[in-house]
This record gives sequence, structure tokens and C-alpha cells, in this order.
Amino acid sequence: MESSDDGAVNDLVALGLSRYEARVYLALVTRESYTAAEAARAAHVPRQRVYDVLDALVRRRLAIPRPGRVAAFSAVAPELALTRLMALQRESLERLDQASSALTAALTPLWTAGQTHTDPLDYIEVLRDPKAIAERFARIQEQAAHEVLSFCKPPFVAPAANTEGIRTVHRLRRAGGTARAVYTHDALGDAEVLENVRRFGEAGEEARFAPRLPLKLIIADASLVLCDMPDPMAGTRATTALFIEHPALASCLRLTFLTVWDQAETVADLGSGARV
Repeated sequence: MESSDDGAVNDLVALGLSRYEARVYLALVTRESYTAAEAARAAHVPRQRVYDVLDALVRRRLAIPRPGRVAAFSAVAPELALTRLMALQRESLERLDQASSALTAALTPLWTAGQTHTDPLDYIEVLRDPKAIAERFARIQEQAAHEVLSFCKPPFVAPAANTEGIRTVHRLRRAGGTARAVYTHDALGDAEVLENVRRFGEAGEEARFAPRLPLKLIIADASLVLCDMPDPMAGTRATTALFIEHPALASCLRLTFLTVWDQAETVADLGSGARV
């Protein structure tokens, strides 16, 4: 695809498409129809990926299959396609708004209680020592029985190998559970982090990438939460971690994770420049 189309690709990605989906849609609009092989060549998308990409465009109602001796695909008119993409973005924003409202409702009583009690709340543990944070991180992985969701961003407190995390992912997947992680795009330039992503992927973890993440976070079984709370005024890399055992708060944060997950990209979506 010509460099002059890069802006259109980026705009479509901003509207929710993966880069491959954006490239294929832009190829489809240039003529009446394309076969899958023709679309792959025109959009510079790997032949083995183009079928999934075309299926995704059809599901989003951005492309129409044309039956025949060799199946072909046509683009939906840009005005209609963009209207549909905008509608999906509005739905996503509404989900974020609902998650934000629910999180506010869950956090406000905690904050209010914290203003009137001098003793720490028994379901909140404040951790400042990096060793204590790493130990709590290992423990929450051990406790997980069904699901582990995490936002992963540096600096990392667990050892690079994180053998406990690998064992947890193996255990959860054998039991039919779920392990998902969202990393920042910066991880794609860090060989050590990418190796860790590969190892966890082999164990069964699903991974996606987002331009940025609000904080480091791990949620286990929609009931246990470990998150960092960096001091915005300190100007240092020092951080305070909170371990919270509170199903209502954990459920709200889980909704936030799933919203970010839905908008994040897989390595395949990011194209051939990102190898794991």
C-alpha cells in the first residue's frame, strides 16, 4: 500500500479497525470486487491472514461477500462503513462511561470511610517495599482459581522469569480458566519483555497491546486486586501498591480491563514488525 494511504490507515485504526483490516478495506474500495488472493496482494497482507481479515470486515458489515466460482468481496460504501464504525465507537464509549460510573460508585464509599477512620481498612493492604510488592504479586497468582487479568507495564517487580506466573497460567488453562494480559506498545521494542510474552503465550496466556495503560494492575477471580499507585507529585519512580480484597471493586476494574482488551491489538494485528 502506498505511503500516501498511511493517514487513512491510521484514521481507520483510530476508529477501531486493526491495521490489516484497514489496509484490506482501503484496497476493496478501489474497485468493484476482489478475490481474497487479490485483496492480500493489493493490501500487502499475508495470504494466510487475509481470510480472517475479510471475515472480520464482513462481520462488522464493512464488506460484502460475492458468491461465485471464486468467492469475491466488495467494500460497503465509505459513508455507510464510517457511520457503522462511529456507532461502534460510541457503544465502546458508553461501556467506558458505565464502567467509570460503577467504579466511582464503588470507590466513593472507600474514600469516605478512609476519611473518617484512622485504622487501615481490613480489606486494603498498602505496600511500599518492592520485595513485599513482589511477594504479594506472587501470592495473588497462587490464589487465582479461574481467571487472571493484568495490565503489564514497566518497571516490573517480579523476576523476569516469573516462574510462578507461568505455573499459574498452565494451571488455569488446564482447568478451563482464563489468563489475559495487555502490554504497552513500548514492550514491542524490548527483547526481554517480548521473550516473556512469548513464554507466557506458550503457557496459554492471551496477550494484546495498547498504546498506553493507566496503571499496573492484576485482577484475580474478580475478587482480588493488586495495583500500583505512583505518586503524581513525587517526581520519582517510587510507587505505592494496593492489595484489595473487594469483589465489587474488582468487578468494576474487570469491566475496565475488558474494555481496554476489546480495543487492544494482537501481535498479528500490529503487522510483521512485531515478532513474538
